[in-house]
Amino acid sequence: MENLKDINFKKKFGQNFLTDTNLLKAIVSDANVCEDDVVIEIGAGAGALTKELAKKAQKVISFEVDTELESVLKENLKEFDNISIIFEDFLNFDEEKIYALAGDNFKIVANLPYYITTPIITKLFNLKNRPSSIVVMVQKEVGERIVATAKNGNYGYFSAYVKANADAFIVRNVGRKMFTPPPKVDSCIVVMSLKENEYPKEFFEFLKNVFKMKRKTLLNNISASYDINKSELEKKVGKEKLSQRADALDIENLYQLYSEIFS
Repeated sequence: MENLKDINFKKKFGQNFLTDTNLLKAIVSDANVCEDDVVIEIGAGAGALTKELAKKAQKVISFEVDTELESVLKENLKEFDNISIIFEDFLNFDEEKIYALAGDNFKIVANLPYYITTPIITKLFNLKNRPSSIVVMVQKEVGERIVATAKNGNYGYFSAYVKANADAFIVRNVGRKMFTPPPKVDSCIVVMSLKENEYPKEFFEFLKNVFKMKRKTLLNNISASYDINKSELEKKVGKEKLSQRADALDIENLYQLYSEIFS
């Protein structure tokens, strides 16, 4: 692989590249990539993970926002004929074009900088044809927030949002020294198995509202968000339940509360 010292790393793109072959192979294993799979990789970087994916998958479609890496990728991946590199921002890439490239059945593997983690995962959850699985490398504290459960200090709106869409687990931690250049924080690998989307879109707006002011009770957040009299709310669903904060309830109980209020 081309010497990484020759690459002009760009902080604005959160560029920290992995080169450890054993770790790269482990990520491919975490994604359970098989010979019939089409994999969309978000963030090709210098192509190290792309190469390991291509060894196992039928086809790899890799998005890279930094066009200056084109010559690096061309050189590093020249031995493969099952890789397509798209030099566009996946966040802005048209949904129908995704299906034209990958079909309706694909897996996602991504190394995500902090600043695009939430919008990328949100886009993937909102696709008409959602991926069969999502494997992302993220900052460790972000991963802990993604997988957090009720009554955990890291649990918030995004934790609940992920729970509504997928079963998510941290499968391995990745130290900062595994990257070039090393970032200031450690990372982790999160595996998400998507569920059938069973919640109405109004419920996701409800989640935003009940977590809007995290320190306030459900009663205060719901009353303020929907302009509902507090006494009426308490009469409808019970004072005790509404005296809690949103982070005390798991996704099933939050949906039950939503249904009781708006049924």
